[in-house]
Amino acid sequence: MISNISLVTIYCLDQDSTRDFYVNVLGFEAASDVTMGEFRWVTIRHPAQPELEVTLMTPGPPLDEDAAAFVRRQLEKGGMGGLGLRVEDCRKAHAELVAKGVTFLQEPQERPYGVEAVMRDNTGNWLVLVEPREFAG
Repeated sequence: MISNISLVTIYCLDQDSTRDFYVNVLGFEAASDVTMGEFRWVTIRHPAQPELEVTLMTPGPPLDEDAAAFVRRQLEKGGMGGLGLRVEDCRKAHAELVAKGVTFLQEPQERPYGVEAVMRDNTGNWLVLVEPREFAG
């Protein structure tokens, strides 16, 4: 049966600049970069979780043109979700990323499940930073 999740996809408008953002700003590492005809497969992964790769996909095939245009519009207006990223200290991570020029939609906030902040990547996807704690219900 299924043993784990090995691949997730984030849409972006420019694979190079998005890869650079995740690698140079967030600390991920470049994984695959393969061109197959007109299609380019670009992935990143976090060094602490190398079995999970994130595909940086531009809106296009296998999406039809209407769907690809919709995704592009959503990216351009910041309407796409992205990833939840676990951090040890959300306030410290927030301060470090603000110093690197990252845009935050929500400052660190106490939640029943931990401390959470919401940021944008360079394409407009929102990413949630979570410093988890045991949820008491």
